[in-house]
Amino acid sequence: MDSTSTTKDVLDLTAFPAGFAWGLATAAYQIEGAVAEGGREPSIWDVFSHTPGATLHGDTGDIACDHYHRWEADLDLLASLNVSGYRLSVSWARLQPAGRGALNPEAVTFYRALLAGLRERGIEPFVTLYHWDLPAVLEREGGWPARETAYLFADYARRTVGALGDLATRWVTLNEPWCSSFLGYGYGKHAPGRTDLELAVAAAHHLNLAHGLAVRAVREVAPAAEIGITNLITDVVPASDLPADRRAATRLDAVGNRVFLDPVYLGGYGPAVHECLDPFGLGALVHDDDLAIIATPTDFAGVNHYQRVVAAHDESEPFGVRERPCEPATTSFGWSVIPDSLHAVLTRVADRFTRLPLYVTESGASFDDYVGPDGRVHDEERVDYLRDYFAAAARALSDGVDLRGYFVWSFLDNFEWGEGYSKRFGLIHVDYRTQERVPKLSAHWYGELIARHRLLTTSKGTPR
Repeated sequence: MDSTSTTKDVLDLTAFPAGFAWGLATAAYQIEGAVAEGGREPSIWDVFSHTPGATLHGDTGDIACDHYHRWEADLDLLASLNVSGYRLSVSWARLQPAGRGALNPEAVTFYRALLAGLRERGIEPFVTLYHWDLPAVLEREGGWPARETAYLFADYARRTVGALGDLATRWVTLNEPWCSSFLGYGYGKHAPGRTDLELAVAAAHHLNLAHGLAVRAVREVAPAAEIGITNLITDVVPASDLPADRRAATRLDAVGNRVFLDPVYLGGYGPAVHECLDPFGLGALVHDDDLAIIATPTDFAGVNHYQRVVAAHDESEPFGVRERPCEPATTSFGWSVIPDSLHAVLTRVADRFTRLPLYVTESGASFDDYVGPDGRVHDEERVDYLRDYFAAAARALSDGVDLRGYFVWSFLDNFEWGEGYSKRFGLIHVDYRTQERVPKLSAHWYGELIARHRLLTTSKGTPR
C-alpha cells in the first residue's frame, strides 16, 4: 500500500461487524466496451450515445475501459484492494441480444469466467441484472412504457440466473429505476432520450412490475438465492419552512423516492405518489394483481445515495418543484457532500419502509482527478469523502440499522452516461487512450482500511 496513506485515528471501525461487505461497484455498459463483439447487439445506450448532441463531446461506451478484454488483470487489481465484494452488472444486450429467447452462449461463457474469477480471488459477486442497457430492439417495440417489457425482463432474469446462479448467490433486479424511467423517458437526459412524463410514469410502473416478476422468476430457478432491488434515494429538504416549500419537498420525495419504495416495501403507491402521478396516468396502469407482484418479498434492500437536494415551490417546473443541490456542492458534478444525508436515508429506509438487511450499493463522488508528475493520483478529497461517509454509515449501524455492506462507486473511472468521460468516480484512474490503470490515493486508503477492519474482527471477534 501507499506509505503516504493511513487510516489510523481517522475512522472508528468498531461499529462495523465481522463479515461486513466492503466492496466496489461498476456497470457493464460503463466499463466493458466490445459493443459489437461476442454476439452482443445494440442497447438503448448504444443508440443514444451515437445520437448527435446526446452525450458530452459525442462520447460513447464503444471502448470504455475495455474490461471485456482486460477483465483478468482488472480482477487482480480489484483483489489487491482487499475488497470482499464486487457489485457488477450483466448486460441484457449481451446475454439476450434479441431481448427474448435463448441466451447468447458467448456471453454466458464470458460472465461465467468473470464470476468464477471473482470467486477464485475470494471476492463475492453481487450481480445486477439490469443497469440501463435495454436491448434496442425492445425499445423499438415500446420499451419500458410497454407492459410486455416487464414480462420479457422476468424471462431474461430466469434464464440468466439459471445459467449463472451457481457462481453468484446475491442478485439485484434493477438499478435505480428512477433514472431508467424519468431521466430516460421524461426528461430525455438518459437513453432512450424521450421527453414525455406519461411515458415516464408508465415506465416507472412497469419497472416496478418487472422487479416483482423477476423476483418470482429467480425464486423458481434458484430458491437459495438472495435477491433485492437497488433504488436511488435522495435526501430531500424544503427550501424554507413555508408550507408551499414543504409541500414541494413532499412532492419531490414522492416522484423521486416513494414511487419505488412504497409499492415494493409498503404494498402500494401512497397518497402523495397518486396525487403527483395519477394526472400522468398512474392509476390506470395498475392491474388487479400488480401490487401483490411488486411487493413480492425480497431478501435485502439496496440503497444508492449521492446527494441532498433542496426543493422549492415553483409552478413553472414539473410537479411544481424547483430543485437544486444542497451546499456545499463540492464534487465535479456539483453534488453536495453531506455525510449526514447518508445517515438520514439509511435510518429513514430502516424506520419507515423495511427491516430487511440494507446494503449501500452505490455511494461515491466525482472529482477532477489527474496523474501528477510523480505518476500518482492524489485524490485527498475522495479520501475525506469516504472517511466521512463511512463514519455516517457507522452511526447508522450504532442507531440499529442492519447495514451489511458498502459498495463504493466506482472501481474504475468509466463512461459516465450523458457526461461521457468528463467525470471521474473511480478509485482507479483510467487513461482512456492507453487503458493504463493507476490506483489513486483513495484506492490505497480503502484497501488499508479493509485490511485493518479484517484484522480487528478476526483478532477480537465481532466488534459492536
